[in-house]
Amino acid sequence: MLSAITALGLFYPPPPSIFLTAMSAITCTSLAFIGVSEVRGKHLSYSKFWSANKPGGGGADPVRISSRAGMLFFYTPALLASAAAFAVPSLMADERGLLVALALLLHFLKRDFEVLFVHQFSGAIVLDSAISISFSYFINTVCILYAQYLAVGAPEPAVNLKYPGAVVFAVGMLGNLYHHILLSKLRKKGDKGYKIPEGGLFGLVICPHYLFEIIIWVGVALMAQTLNAASFVLGSAFYLMGRSWATKRWYVSKFESFPKGIKALLPYIY
Repeated sequence: MLSAITALGLFYPPPPSIFLTAMSAITCTSLAFIGVSEVRGKHLSYSKFWSANKPGGGGADPVRISSRAGMLFFYTPALLASAAAFAVPSLMADERGLLVALALLLHFLKRDFEVLFVHQFSGAIVLDSAISISFSYFINTVCILYAQYLAVGAPEPAVNLKYPGAVVFAVGMLGNLYHHILLSKLRKKGDKGYKIPEGGLFGLVICPHYLFEIIIWVGVALMAQTLNAASFVLGSAFYLMGRSWATKRWYVSKFESFPKGIKALLPYIY
């Protein structure tokens, strides 16, 4: 099957690395499973879904950290991994490798910038969830860069998608940032309540920031054209589909006035 996919000329042949092959399968499967869990009501314990997973009865209360500290912990290790790629001469000498490393660096720089200067926070994050999310971003960033490193010097895919990928990535970054800014403006200083988001694509879907997050990673995968990057996109899309479905369900349960025509992730479709 892998040979059939690469024969289309869209990807580099999979490198002879058991580690990358295993990580590609594990990443896609585990993220898809978490997405299904979100639909079933078992959420990663952060943001508005924290209360849904609070233990009841005599169970021990899990360790929590502030949302800002937790989200910085989500992204900073992956940011450092992206920055470390610039110390690898062969990767930096390759145009595609440079584009992928730069895209990852800009993405996680943007994430940390938003945590520090854009997002408004209302709760806490369970430490276990922060560790698992941080590790996922870190190890998948390392794997994407490692796959790109192994592809240096290999014959280029027949269809060159790195420049279209850069355009898709830029669209995703701008769209994601724009909708995060709209979300941040829902609350005045000191306000911890939730409101129905408005503006941008919020009139069509409740999670346009997730949609543009997927677009960001599609852009990275197009620039990379490795099966490892593609597996992360696929798994992330499944996860964010589940997360957006759970988010819409949460808003419907909290607001009687929630517009019935708004979809979860894809305008007019889903």
